Amino acid sequence: MNKYVCNICGYEYDPEVGAPELGIAPGTPFEDLPEDFACPLCGVGKDNFSIAG
Repeated sequence: MNKYVCNICGYEYDPEVGAPELGIAPGTPFEDLPEDFACPLCGVGKDNFSIAG
């Protein structure tokens, strides 16, 4: 699974880790995140993320 990085602040979403602080379980692909997912650091939406690396 690809990691995704926030284009605004650099937060990296790693599907293998999930986002426990947001209640998102490990193993959750980026594509399966809720449409209202927001970067936990700067608050922008999924459309401001791109594939890392």
